[in-house]
This record gives sequence, C-alpha cells and structure tokens, in this order.
Amino acid sequence: MRKATRERARSPKAAAKKKVVSPGRIQGNYNKPAKVTSTSRRRIFVFALILAVVTIFVYLPAWNGGFIWDDDQYVTKNPLLTATDGLWRIWFSLDSPSQYFPLTYTTLLIERALWGLDPTGYHWINILLHVANALLLWRLLTRLAIPGAWLAAGIFALHPVQVESVAWITELKNVLMGFFFLLTLLAWTRFVDERQRRPWRFYRLALVFYVLALSAKSTACTLPAALFLILWLQKKRIDWRRVLQIVPFVVLGLTMGLIAVWWERYHVGTRGTMFALGPLERLIVATHAAWFYLGKLFWPTKLTFIYPQWTITPGNPLAYIWLVAGIALCAAIYFARRYVGRSAEVAAAFFIATLSPVLGFIMLYTFRYTFVADHYQYLACIGPIALVSAVLVKLTESARFGPRFLVSFSILILGALGILTWQSGLLDGGT
Repeated sequence: MRKATRERARSPKAAAKKKVVSPGRIQGNYNKPAKVTSTSRRRIFVFALILAVVTIFVYLPAWNGGFIWDDDQYVTKNPLLTATDGLWRIWFSLDSPSQYFPLTYTTLLIERALWGLDPTGYHWINILLHVANALLLWRLLTRLAIPGAWLAAGIFALHPVQVESVAWITELKNVLMGFFFLLTLLAWTRFVDERQRRPWRFYRLALVFYVLALSAKSTACTLPAALFLILWLQKKRIDWRRVLQIVPFVVLGLTMGLIAVWWERYHVGTRGTMFALGPLERLIVATHAAWFYLGKLFWPTKLTFIYPQWTITPGNPLAYIWLVAGIALCAAIYFARRYVGRSAEVAAAFFIATLSPVLGFIMLYTFRYTFVADHYQYLACIGPIALVSAVLVKLTESARFGPRFLVSFSILILGALGILTWQSGLLDGGT
C-alpha cells in the first residue's frame, strides 16, 4: 500500500498537482482556447452589467456639470458645428479651432444638433464611451490571458484620475480615441491568433479602427508600439512578415503625428520663449512627469484641473533625481524578469510609449500653464493597472483564504476609488 502511494506521488499527474507556479509570472496560456459555457456567459453578462451600472452611478455628479475651460472653443462658440459647410471644413480645411481632430468634431457636430447647448447629453456620451472602454479593456486583457482582467477593468473604470477625461466635455476626444484604440488592439489580437480561420478580415478591421482613433485624437499615433508589445508578450515570433504587417500602422501614426506637431506649432501657436526648452530641460520635464503620473495613479489625492508649473533648472543636480530613479526602476524591472516574466517590461513600455507625446519632448500649447494633466494618462494607466491587478491575483490564488481575501480587498479598493471619483465629479459638476 505504501509503495503504491509513493508511486502515485511520483507520477506525472501528482507532480503536476504539486507544481508551484511563481506568483510573479502573470502571463497565461495564449494558445489554449477558452471554453465559453452558458454559466460563464451569464457571469460575463452579470459582471459587465455591474461594472456599467456602478461606473454610471459614480459619475452621477458629472451629469449636472456645465461647459468649462475650452468647451466654448470646442462646442458653444465653435462655428464649424452650426455652419452649413461645417462637416466639409472639419475634414478638409485648417479652420479647426484647435488640433486636427475631425472625428471628434464630427461627433460634436451631431451632438450639437441633438442636444443644442444642454450639457447633459454631452456628458452622457462621454460616460457611456468610458463604460465601453472599460468593458473593451476587460475583453482585451482576457484575450491576452492576463490574470485579474476584471479587476483591472474595474480600477480603470472607477479611478479618479479618469474623471477629467470623462466629466470634461472637450475630452470627448480622449474617450472616443480610447474606444477605437482598444478596438484596434482587440482586432489585432484576433488577427495574430493562429487559431483564427480568416485572420485578414481582422487586419482590415484593425486598420479601419486605427484610422478612426487617429481621427479622434492624434496621440493614438503611439499604437504601433502596443502592437509590437502584444506580440512580444505572447512570445510570438516577430519576423519580417509581422514587421511588414505593422508598417501600415506605423506610416499612419507617423503621418498623423507629424501633422499634429506642425499644427501645434504653426496653427495653435507653440512658438516663443516660453516653449523654447532645451534637450536637458525636456528630459527633466519628461522624467518628472512620468513619476508624477505614477504617483497620482497609486495615490490619487489632491487632483486638480491645472497643476502648478514646475521650475526647470538644469544646473541643479536635484533636477535629475527623477531620471536617476527612472533608470533604477528600469534596471529593477529588467533583473526581475526571471520572476515576473515579460509582464513588467511590457507594462512599463506601454505606459511610457503611450505617454510619450505629452511628456515634454514635443511642445504642447497647454505647457504654458502646466506640464501635466490627469487626462494625459487616460490610456497609459492601463499598463500599471493591469500589472498590479495581475500580480495581486497571482499572489492570492494559491493561498488558503486567497479568493476570499482577493474579493474583499478588491471591493475595498474599488469602493474607495468610486468614492474619490464621486467626490471629484461633484467638484467638476459644480463648475
């Protein structure tokens, strides 16, 4: 009897059961298709419904918000939204009051025809797009087999740094761009899925979605980096065939990015001494900004519409503390890859790549007031959020009380974020 027991313990099945997976390795099995049963469909529907209802509820104060800041430039005093030839001029002229965002202005034109100058309808569209983005993120992370996709989607939906993008009518450009950005990534994951029968239809869809994302906001030009990161995370072979498939996205993104830089400089007006920062000054701004966004993500207090502008002093050694800290963090992530795999590197790369247009290397008109803004990290925050959510799930799944702790802790975190978002919405709703 004892001999038989020892033999069973040595068997492959028993060994597999005893195998302990490193809690840091958060990549899943990308090649194994998930079975969707009727029970799982019901769970998916229930979670999606709960996430949507809770998100809409916490943004209830924003429904009462009015037009603020440059909403007059975009909506109330924008002649393109009421002119008979407005649609033509939105797409084929230099008459845009700010950047070249034709899809955003087209959407605002339709909204102006529907709601007039009643801000409630505009707020509803932003909120619903944000809900859709949270659900798309959940779907994307699930397809990438990232543990804790549901938690990441919840944090993304309820985090107070998102209030500026959702409650500010002008930031329709952000949530609309995010919608098509995430749809592009979803279509790309279907295209590179080796089990997909007709993959090229998803490639064409990805291109269409990407053009729409760029038409909503030019910062979508960073998306090709995300396409590479998805391939690298999934450990797929990146050969010349894959590179050529990404080239059209790079060309589209580079073209729109150059148009945005030209428009910002010569049409919006980022010339003059206040925008004449040298390379060292821009590097200081960029590294400080990256840490600022991480800080607000992990400790979202004292959020404000306009943050005080920093004083840039390249001659002060303390000005480079953010750069040194960034190099140290990159080194730590690199040496920790044996424990966490590629996930931390992908999360960090996505965060920086998606933020890159607003880090200070390219001068923006808003830099005359501040170098940072909460709405700049609307999509970039996905990287750190997904990483933290996945690590938390992996650390608790093998513990005896892990699932209970995870659920309780998640409810606590999401509840706290929801309260902060409600309070931020009250402030924005009163403006």
